[in-house]
Amino acid sequence: MNNSKPLPSYLAQRYHGWKATTYQDNAVWYRNLAENGQHPRAMVISCCDSRVHVTSIFGAEQGEFFIHRNIANLVPPYLPDGANHGTSAAVEYAVTGLKVAHIIVLGHSSCGGVQGCYDMCSGHAPELEEKTSFIGRWMDILRPGFDRTSDIEDKAARIRALEKEAVLTSLENLMTFPFVKDAVTDGRLTLHGLWTDIGQGGLEFYNADTDAFLPV
Repeated sequence: MNNSKPLPSYLAQRYHGWKATTYQDNAVWYRNLAENGQHPRAMVISCCDSRVHVTSIFGAEQGEFFIHRNIANLVPPYLPDGANHGTSAAVEYAVTGLKVAHIIVLGHSSCGGVQGCYDMCSGHAPELEEKTSFIGRWMDILRPGFDRTSDIEDKAARIRALEKEAVLTSLENLMTFPFVKDAVTDGRLTLHGLWTDIGQGGLEFYNADTDAFLPV
């Protein structure tokens, strides 16, 4: 049974406001996007968190970024097993189809997915250990990062470090995809790791030379 309902009235009103202003003022641009397709220079892999607004952070225009969002901005390892892999499919399309020049993995502060991983790996969220937990099985991707932060005693500091480990884990896993590795090796693709502080509006990038996140 399809239980779809009409849009809430406030969303319908916002749509009509957008159509009458933003769209109407830029109708030629929107028609150009529709007729000529998308040609983004970068793919951004970010968290589903509603507080992470990728286009606002970079002042991006429509059509500029190919954006994929999931819990805790994670990329799983390359696993061509014939099953359903949404994130892997998005990466494949971005690299082999759109031929983006950059892939940006964007982590953030106060990430609920990372908090869940911390709780699960610490033994405080047994429900996430269940095989039926989609969240738990997804956060298994970050278990190695939890182990790598075991020397951090302060809980808040460890969780923040784990948020950045989510970025590093995704960068590592991206390189297990043959088409990503080939593109990086050939100089056609560059990988970038970023972490943003929602409350402070800060942005840090991972510097491989120093193995540290530094302010942009």
